[in-house]
Amino acid sequence: MSIFNDNLKRLKDLQKIENISDEEIQILLEPKQVNYTELDINNKKYPAWRIIYNQALGPGKGGIRFHPEVNEDEIRSLSLWMMLKNSLADIPYGGAKGGVKFNPKKADLSELEEVSRKYIGAFYKYLGQDKDIPAPDVYTNSQIMSWMLDEFEKRVGQCEPGMITGKPIELGGIKLRSDATAQGGYLVTKEMVSKFLENKKDLTVAIQGFGNAGHFIAQKLFEDGFKITAVSDSKGGIYKKEGFDILKLIEFKQNGNSVNDYSFGQKVNNAEFLELPVDILILAALENQITENNANKIQASYILELANGPINYKADKILDSKQKIIIPDILINSGGVIASYFEWAQNRTGQILDEDYLRNLLDKKMKTNWQRVYNKYEERGGEITLRQAAYAIAINKILTAEKLRGHIKK
Repeated sequence: MSIFNDNLKRLKDLQKIENISDEEIQILLEPKQVNYTELDINNKKYPAWRIIYNQALGPGKGGIRFHPEVNEDEIRSLSLWMMLKNSLADIPYGGAKGGVKFNPKKADLSELEEVSRKYIGAFYKYLGQDKDIPAPDVYTNSQIMSWMLDEFEKRVGQCEPGMITGKPIELGGIKLRSDATAQGGYLVTKEMVSKFLENKKDLTVAIQGFGNAGHFIAQKLFEDGFKITAVSDSKGGIYKKEGFDILKLIEFKQNGNSVNDYSFGQKVNNAEFLELPVDILILAALENQITENNANKIQASYILELANGPINYKADKILDSKQKIIIPDILINSGGVIASYFEWAQNRTGQILDEDYLRNLLDKKMKTNWQRVYNKYEERGGEITLRQAAYAIAINKILTAEKLRGHIKK
C-alpha cells in the first residue's frame, strides 16, 4: 500500500472540487528535492532520506524520524503533509521530512549519537535556517537535535541555532515546544465538541498512542470531565467502560511500564481497540491505522488525527459515507510546528519572548485555523469533508504563491 499514492488521490479529488487546473495541480504532485544516502555505522548500512516537497512559502520544515520501517514512500507523504500543514497554519514554511531506517530502541547512546551526526554529515549542505529546518519526530528527541545542531555548526563553521528546532532550552529551544502538539490538539478538540456536540458532557474517549502527545491530551480532557475509557501504546491497550483515573495511569506509564500491564481494565489488541464503542477516537500513533479493512467496524462518531496519516484514502470514503466526522491531521496536530516557528523566529532575531505570550499566541492561531476550516466546511453545506476544507485552504495559498513567483501562468 502506497501512502503517497493515497495522498495524490486526495489531491486529485480536490482538483475537481476547487476547479484547479492541470498545470496548477501538477506542481504539487512531486517533491522538489529527494535526497537519499546510506549511513555506514558499525559495518551496517542504514538508509536515510531528507525530502523537500515545496518551498513556495518559505524554507523546508519538517521532522526527522528514526524507525525500523521508514521508507521513501512514507517520507514523501510526510513531507507533503508538512507542506499542507505549514500552509494551513499560516506560517512561512514549505514542507520537508527526513528519516533513517533504524531502530533506536536497540541502539546504545553512542550509536544513537553516531547515527544523528552522520545524518547531518550526509545532508548538511541542504539544511540551514533559510533552506530547510528539521525537528524531532518519531523516536527522536531534544538530545538528538542537540547532536545534530552541533554537527551542523562544526560542518559550516558558525553558530546557527535556527537550523533546527525542538532543541533543549539551553541551546535555544523553548519550553512550549514539548507539549505544543498536544496542546493544539486539545484546543481543536474543545472547538469541535463545541460546534458538533454543543459541549455535551460525559463524552467517552479512546486514545491510541500514549506517548507525549497522547498522555498530555488525555490528562487535559480528563481534567475537563471527559471519560477516558481506553488507552493504548505500542504493546497493547486497555479498556474500562467506567473510565480510568488518567493521572494514575500516566504515573504508571512514566515509571517505565506499558499501559497493557495496568491492573485495572480489560486488555485489548490494536484491532479491538480501534473498534471500541466510544464517542471520540483520538489517533496518536502511526500511519494507516484505519483502512478499508476495518473502517466499517469503527464505532466512534468523531475521529481526531493527532498522528500523521492514520486514515487511508479508501477508509476516508467509507467513514464519510457513514457520516463520521474526521478532524484532519494537518489541522489538529499543527501545534508542534507552530511552536517550532516561534523557536526558529527567536533564534533568528535573538529576541526572547515570554512563554505566556507564546502560549496565548499558539492558542489563538489554533482556534483561528480551526474556524477557517470550519467556515469553509459550512460554506459548502457539508458537501465536502473537514479534510477537504483544510486541504483547499492550504493548497490555494501555495498555488497563489507559485503564481506570484511566476511558476504558474496566470
